[in-house]
Amino acid sequence: MARESVWRELRGRGYLRSSAPWRSAGYLLGGALLGAAVFLVGAALTAVAAALALVLVGIPLLAALALSGVPIAALERRRMRLVDPDPAPTPHRTPNTPGIHAWLRLRLTEQATWRELAHAALFALVLWPLDLLVLATTVAFPALLVAAPAHLATAGGPGHDIRPAKLWLVDAYPAACGTALLGLVLLAVLAYPLGAYAAARAAFARLLLAPRESELAASLAEVTRSRARLVDAFEAERRRIERDLHDGAQQRLVALTMRLGLARLDAEPGSALAGQLAAAHDEAGRVLTELRELIRGIHPQVLADYGLAAAMEDAADRSAVPVTVTIEGDGAPLPRLPEPVESAGYFAVREALANVGRHSGATRARVTAAHTDGVLRVDVCDDGRGGADPARGTGLTGLADRLAVLDGTLTVTSPPGGPTVLSVEIPCQAQPRRRPQPPPAA
Repeated sequence: MARESVWRELRGRGYLRSSAPWRSAGYLLGGALLGAAVFLVGAALTAVAAALALVLVGIPLLAALALSGVPIAALERRRMRLVDPDPAPTPHRTPNTPGIHAWLRLRLTEQATWRELAHAALFALVLWPLDLLVLATTVAFPALLVAAPAHLATAGGPGHDIRPAKLWLVDAYPAACGTALLGLVLLAVLAYPLGAYAAARAAFARLLLAPRESELAASLAEVTRSRARLVDAFEAERRRIERDLHDGAQQRLVALTMRLGLARLDAEPGSALAGQLAAAHDEAGRVLTELRELIRGIHPQVLADYGLAAAMEDAADRSAVPVTVTIEGDGAPLPRLPEPVESAGYFAVREALANVGRHSGATRARVTAAHTDGVLRVDVCDDGRGGADPARGTGLTGLADRLAVLDGTLTVTSPPGGPTVLSVEIPCQAQPRRRPQPPPAA
């Protein structure tokens, strides 16, 4: 069962039976202890830095004090989970370049750093004394009343006067038990303001430490750029694997097939050796064919050399269902597009045609592609039975994630009875036409 926030527990009937009062007390106790430590350490460092500033040694210490709010804020975000389980995201960005100098430059120019410094100052001067005062009022005071019988016993028993919480004299166990009962009632009653203060205290800290909308937008942009870099790295690695297989394993298999063919010619016809060589030669040919298909699936050479239109034609020729490919848009051929866009569009078409052949029961399919107004649009339509659901593991979920990195969208319309239409839209600009590379030697 997920832990609820203290605010939500306060509105429920089972607040006293939940862990919220204990979590609130733990949050305030941790705040009082941490705040006292921050006050002592901060005061000592400030005094030392001010004393050494005359000889310029204290200036780095003063600069370090400006960044002292960063670790305190990080710890406060973790402590807030005692009161509010929803994590508070960090407002800081990741430096574009590694190194302590890049980190310092970025932190000193971020507004979040100075908000965290203000939080650290409030924490050291105002918040932790309030935490301690609330704990003393709502927890320590009732606890002293509850401990009245034990206090009387340690004082020597009946006939010896004690003053629980410095309020009144108690010299007998009945009065001590009555005082303890009053303490229990107060402990239950004061648990509500304890939780309310702890929740308000955490909300105030979140207000100072949570990222602003502009910081969230910058963080989202950085995540998008990071995902785009990962896609580019993935495409580069895909091309490297394709090149290594083509220039390495495929060439060795071709040489092996030729040697087996020559050995087969030299073997005595009808002998056992000739039969084994024939079988090995045929098997090597099948392995070579499968390797070529694998290489074409990793990154087809036609896509790299001639672009998306030719690659879609090639995918249509290999489809188990007859496919018609139509290029629309001002009667012009499809221009060359950025490599990640062409790759995403090609694999979307290939996955769609594979699903048509496996699941749709269609007799024909049509692929329509156009690049207009800075957007690549590709539609794959079939006349099958329909009812396709991308969530059932058809491979389109991963394609949708890949398109999202490029700010693209994947839409599947498939009513029962058909037709099924898969639509891809990717914003992109046309690239200068590249001269196709000569095909590599077999």
